[in-house]
Amino acid sequence: MKYAIITFGCKVSQYESSVIDNAMKAAGYEPCNDGDKPDIVIVNSCTVTENSDSKAKRAVRRAHASGAVTVLTGCYPQAFREEAAQCGADIVTGTARRVEIPALIGKFLAGCPAVPDLTLPSEYEETGNTATADKTRSFIKVEDGCDRYCSYCAIPFARGAVRSRKPESIAEEAALCAGAGHRELVLAGINLSRYGSDIGLGLADAVKAASTPQSIVRVRLSSLEPELLDERTAAALAECEKLCPHFHLSLQSGCDSTLRRMNRHYDTEEYSAIVSRLRSNFPNCAITTDVIVGFPGETEEEFRESLRFVENAGFARVHVFTYSKRPGTAAARMPGQLPDEVKVRRHAEMSGAAARIYRDFLVSHTGRTEFILVQKRTSPEYAEGLTPDYAPVRVYGSRAERHDIIKVYVIGTGEKFCIGEEIL
Repeated sequence: MKYAIITFGCKVSQYESSVIDNAMKAAGYEPCNDGDKPDIVIVNSCTVTENSDSKAKRAVRRAHASGAVTVLTGCYPQAFREEAAQCGADIVTGTARRVEIPALIGKFLAGCPAVPDLTLPSEYEETGNTATADKTRSFIKVEDGCDRYCSYCAIPFARGAVRSRKPESIAEEAALCAGAGHRELVLAGINLSRYGSDIGLGLADAVKAASTPQSIVRVRLSSLEPELLDERTAAALAECEKLCPHFHLSLQSGCDSTLRRMNRHYDTEEYSAIVSRLRSNFPNCAITTDVIVGFPGETEEEFRESLRFVENAGFARVHVFTYSKRPGTAAARMPGQLPDEVKVRRHAEMSGAAARIYRDFLVSHTGRTEFILVQKRTSPEYAEGLTPDYAPVRVYGSRAERHDIIKVYVIGTGEKFCIGEEIL
């Protein structure tokens, strides 16, 4: 039988889809090729926004209508079990024990009850190696769970307490990734900044473990909670020679009043101090971020305050999101829920600022010499890759192939990328 996996959400979700994929292959199921009709469709869901839930439900309905056996897994059914159970999937399971999905499918096909266990484990769940040559940068999940309970977020309900992966397990998968030809690893987690808090370690320990293979030359971090990057952590990370100088620090708002309502654990002054600390330890590092507009109670002046902070913080890139009401969260019960037209207008304005910020970041690379990891060749005329600080570069005339690291001189910028010349 042939299967297809539909993935929504973050880098952790992408990693876990690879876990499911490996488990399905090991059980004798065959992945679909382009144009094939799947017998089984597995929808790996996200529940960050209401729109995420809707996408997962639509995918389940389409798969069910096609006659495929449908599996709904991931954050949405873990956080909203009763609602997810009504969406029409044949099997509904959560964020743990993904390797058991083939067995659940087998029971369903045999006419036996497929009753998933939705309890969350108390320790990090080992799921085996996901190394594949299909992607240039390999993601390694090193942490699960979140204990921050921001007022707008349902993820702690979907993921449970913080659980950290042991360094020796990280090093083992890093070695397998190196063997598959990878040169760069991206460490991912639900709350990556909390890595090691449950096992007496810190984030730098995960970076060092991933850096073990000699052929791995870059290690990158995914999204981080800023207030957990204290002086000690920043200094420890600075000792990791292979760590890329790019930090995605989730701001969410540049207004202190809004941050308090969000139950974020810092204010704008502390956030700025954290950014300065990172720039002191990593000169010329890139700081990227997320910002939410239209949060309950956000006045026009509070929005303007957030916009001013974003424009003046020196970010490299800003991802803008519109507040989405999540049932069961504190924010869903707050007064001052804003109309959609206000949210849309503020999203457009913040996105305009974000576009200008990103453009300035790209332009700042002009005249610099950079080493880029070649990610793809969509044209024989040029290679495309990333600098250590996450700037995309297009190199015309280069013969470099995927996984190569080449030295380039940046001569200018296109609309969404830098333009470089290879230095031979």
